Amino acid sequence: MDQSLLARASRIKLAIFDVDGVLTDGRLYFLEDGSEMKAFNTLDGQGIKMLMASGVKTAIISGRNSPATERRARNLGIPYVYQGREDKLAVLDELLGVLGLSYEQVAHLGDDLPDLPVIRRVGLGMAVANAADFVRQHAHGVTQAKGGEGAAREYCELILRGQGNLDAALNHYL
Repeated sequence: MDQSLLARASRIKLAIFDVDGVLTDGRLYFLEDGSEMKAFNTLDGQGIKMLMASGVKTAIISGRNSPATERRARNLGIPYVYQGREDKLAVLDELLGVLGLSYEQVAHLGDDLPDLPVIRRVGLGMAVANAADFVRQHAHGVTQAKGGEGAAREYCELILRGQGNLDAALNHYL
């Protein structure tokens, strides 16, 4: 495990997730009635629950509006959900004002260019394995898993490990 990533993870108080391409595989399914479908990974959901149980706050910032995203966030108990916001850095600044946090206390997991300003600004900016090349080049770290295939779980466990809370989170289920 990269010690510099663990050091960055040790300071995280807020973990932010993009949705399309991060919590999902990035595919959008539009049905004939105009509604859409997305597939979310349950491993990612469990990682988010473990992270929140450890005291790390969570948020979603997505450039798209989706009822499926709203429902998934509600099911997981993610309290801060911002959709339809292309300027993710502006949302981050709003959120920091609400929570009284600094940039270095924030982690962000993204996959594409709209995530890049946040990835570059926060204390732990991560990209999923199948993120755009340019985004991966500018991230502090890249997950081994692809978006929608456990990347968010890996990100959550990195933060838990950096804070010395991973063993306790896992042992809770023994």
